[in-house]
Amino acid sequence: MYKVVTIIGARPQFIKSAAVSKAFLERQDIEEILVHTGQHYDKDMSDIFFNELNIPEPKYNLGINQGTHGEMTGKMLESIEKVLVKESPNMVIIYGDTDSTLAGALAAAKLMIPIAHVEAGLRSYNRNMPEEINRVLSDHVSNLLLCPTNAAVKNLEKEGVVNGVHQVGDVMYDVALLMKKLAPSKSNILESIAVSRKQYAVATIHRQENTSSIDTLAKILDYLRTQKHQIIFPLHPRTRKVIETHNLNLDGLTVINPLGYLDMSVLLANAQSIYTDSGGVQKEAYFYRVPCVTIRSETEWVETIDSGWNRLWVDDEYLPRKDISEYGSGDAANAIVNILAEHMNIH
Repeated sequence: MYKVVTIIGARPQFIKSAAVSKAFLERQDIEEILVHTGQHYDKDMSDIFFNELNIPEPKYNLGINQGTHGEMTGKMLESIEKVLVKESPNMVIIYGDTDSTLAGALAAAKLMIPIAHVEAGLRSYNRNMPEEINRVLSDHVSNLLLCPTNAAVKNLEKEGVVNGVHQVGDVMYDVALLMKKLAPSKSNILESIAVSRKQYAVATIHRQENTSSIDTLAKILDYLRTQKHQIIFPLHPRTRKVIETHNLNLDGLTVINPLGYLDMSVLLANAQSIYTDSGGVQKEAYFYRVPCVTIRSETEWVETIDSGWNRLWVDDEYLPRKDISEYGSGDAANAIVNILAEHMNIH
């Protein structure tokens, strides 16, 4: 029996790993061990996703959260290393661009364990973002670079990374297709907050670049208030803490608690428009064909801009709309597991 250890810790990683874990369960020759760092520990940001997406219970929950990026990454690195020494896996899987991603990558690299990076090659080219540092460093120590887009492959090529690179499509699209069928019958979120289809907009704000500056966050809140539709604002714990600490004005915005994946899928799918600084939500907006405005000065998901379904908030107009073929047809997870099996010489 071959063994892989999967490192996850944040909402987008739970969603992506749900698809890949399901593909692992369909095999008899690979055991997947989930390690939850605890980066997102609030029940609204963690537990509900495991329940709704049928993600297997993590074998290890490291309970590491709160603190600076350095503190978090250091503590995770130490704890993940102990798990890897104990489990001695054939492969470590990391997702995306969080502190959990970087800690998992470094721990595996130091122990000479092969690393597969799901969502490799994304670049915003803004080194002021902690996420950009995490994704660049993780890519450069990974053995398998599993890219969601053609642009991601080209980004790696520009950095001299060509071995082990595969364009597999987007695993979030796998999950979105499944939830598009299941969520409407399992969620009553529209009724519970008393909104009608296409008569509201959704906003999500959580990135450090937007929450660490009080002036920037106040400017974003003012911007949201100028929009013509009612803004439903699921408030991330980090953003809530900053707003409450500095007594920022939330008047005119419909603030609700963070939502599980099912409720959030229904809320996004039925929105008139979406305002976000989340990479995952930018893509989900496209999956549901809802126009998106990204509250950042750049995005790593450049194809959503090029396709006309997304624009930066500093821009006034969308490009002409078209479909994005490179996200795949909903089979990215199977492609990933097959590539991992081939790399481990499983026949």
